[in-house]
Amino acid sequence: MTSEAVTPPVADRRPLTRTHHGDAVSDPYEWLRAKDDEDVIGHLEAENAYTDERTAHLEELRGRLFDEIKGRTLETDLSVPSRRGHWWYYGRTVEGKQYGINCRAPISDPDDWTPPVLSPETEVPGEQVLLDGNVEADGHDFFSLGSLDVSNDGTRLLYGVDVAGDERYTLRIRDLATGDDLPDVVENTSSGAVFSPEGRHVVYTTVDDAWRPDTVWLHEVGTDAASDQAIFTEPDERYWVGAGFTRSDRYLVIGVGSSITSEEFLVPADDLTSEPRSVWPRREGVEYSLTHAVVDGEDVLYILHNDGALDFELVRVAASDPTGDRHVVLPHLPGRRLLDASAYRDWAVVEYRRDGLARVGILDYATDEVREIGFDEPLYAVGASGSSEWAPPVIRLGYASFTTPGTVYDLEVATGELLLRKSQPVLGGYDPADYGQERVWAVADDGTRIPVSLVWKRSFGEPGGSPRPLHLYGYGSYEHSIEPGFSVARLSMLDRGVIFAIAHVRGGGEMGRQWYEEGKLLHKRNTFTDFVAVGRHLVAEGYTSPDRLVAEGGSAGGLLMGAVANLAPDLFAGILAGVPFVDALTTILDPSLPLTVIEWDEWGDPLHNADVYAYMKSYTPYENVQEGVRYPRILAVTSLNDTRVLYVEPAKWVARLREVGADALLKCEMVAGHGGVSGRYNSWRERAFELAWLLDVMGLAEND
Repeated sequence: MTSEAVTPPVADRRPLTRTHHGDAVSDPYEWLRAKDDEDVIGHLEAENAYTDERTAHLEELRGRLFDEIKGRTLETDLSVPSRRGHWWYYGRTVEGKQYGINCRAPISDPDDWTPPVLSPETEVPGEQVLLDGNVEADGHDFFSLGSLDVSNDGTRLLYGVDVAGDERYTLRIRDLATGDDLPDVVENTSSGAVFSPEGRHVVYTTVDDAWRPDTVWLHEVGTDAASDQAIFTEPDERYWVGAGFTRSDRYLVIGVGSSITSEEFLVPADDLTSEPRSVWPRREGVEYSLTHAVVDGEDVLYILHNDGALDFELVRVAASDPTGDRHVVLPHLPGRRLLDASAYRDWAVVEYRRDGLARVGILDYATDEVREIGFDEPLYAVGASGSSEWAPPVIRLGYASFTTPGTVYDLEVATGELLLRKSQPVLGGYDPADYGQERVWAVADDGTRIPVSLVWKRSFGEPGGSPRPLHLYGYGSYEHSIEPGFSVARLSMLDRGVIFAIAHVRGGGEMGRQWYEEGKLLHKRNTFTDFVAVGRHLVAEGYTSPDRLVAEGGSAGGLLMGAVANLAPDLFAGILAGVPFVDALTTILDPSLPLTVIEWDEWGDPLHNADVYAYMKSYTPYENVQEGVRYPRILAVTSLNDTRVLYVEPAKWVARLREVGADALLKCEMVAGHGGVSGRYNSWRERAFELAWLLDVMGLAEND
């Protein structure tokens, strides 16, 4: 039983009027944006206290769920070693410790590419601890690594740490012979810093006031950061900047990109202060990425692009004249969305999507043919890990499905043989045969077929015909695909009879670039109506019923959750919205807020375009909370230090929902970022909290 009598906090109404395109809007809760105001902090703390009281009856269930997650996880474990130079690199986890430990061990045979089979109970000869996250996190409530790199000669470690959750990292360099940090300290960097090939320099990026990575810097090891040199700055606020070296160590590549346009620059790795050279000058709407190879003794670039090729094309050009003749390697093929090409000395790895599933293939430089790696399951997720070695005989692959735990393979390229290196243990007698998975299709309002991935426990019967509790997940933005991967925490739901489903709605990337285009800008409502169509299909086909159907999404998927709560409040019993982008119009109207200008390519520019303004206002959740509607139960989870979706959005949304009588809860982590709390045990407890709430909504908590 929930504690219905507990009184929820009531946010003060302090109306603030904004006017755009002749439309005046009074916003009573915008004052909650003042993060440093003691009234705001007091309100958030009151919300947390209220949520604690309203969910106190679930404490035992949360404990059981946490114990189940913990009990199925091999807490003391090691990852599969990856080779780099003269060392095997791997990670350790230790029972009782929140964070991973980065280690390495020497390679005894330079011709040996078979990773050693490591056991937690056995000492690894010559093991060296590079960085222990538990030591680095000591004294901090939050800890996250944003950069981790070892110099090519293996003597130094570069690492970047965030202890607030705001994604600004402090870089340090460690001498691996002594274990001591050098005096070098670089504050307020972005993620992804790397050593230069010779190890004398560090390349890193910093962000501007809007949290946009905009400048690439060169730091000489052993010098004061005040003397660091800016080697590239992008002034256009629509573009992010990143930098890294080609696997061949021939070039530094500086990438500049928005949601729809990109440009890449080359800098010779042996002359890092030289002027960056544009590969293809940027053109609005044209995206490309490159990888460097040496084919028949010639420096070439393999470039993946969408210039006249909606689902992308792969071409090869001379590195010395990239705007010259293009050799088409993989032509545009509608329905085959090319995602990545990564060159090695003798071949390249190509990743793409077809029929809604990820694919990996090996590209032969001589014939331009791709040998696809096949898998038997109807649903799965696969990707190449990207070895840093230039000429390995094997490629490391990560594989999983709804029923197959995370699995590591090495593909022996010469023979095509898949060598199993590790299947992640799931303790407690897990048997994949106990669970079923399949893909079904729902039909959207405009006749478009929407793929839906399902997983369930077979002992409760095959899904369909008899309504069951169902947990429906969705995202649908930025061309991001939600993969049918494995989850230990999800087993706790499946074992209680819950069906789990992913609605692969438009705006995501599951079905190619057109799928994305049909769910963005002035087509964004398709994302929301697709999700509703999937929910209605699952009800109509007897998989579930509205009183047992719960929905979940996070970030842009949280916007989806808020939108469907307004569109179809009668369809769902409960909605879990993680770090939800529910006040999107207010955010996108303000170019001074973090990331706003960059987001105009995804959502449109309501500040300067009245049509975009009207369209966004028609769907943004905060703007469209309705009187006289019986909303499903809602739980919004956010973080005070989130720089991507500010805490104020769900705080305002929950306050507005309460005005119309909705049963809405807000849980705000006071020391965390966009990804939530840090530390695996903290993360498990957080997930147990959310799953317990979902089970309660579905009516399964009382019987647990």
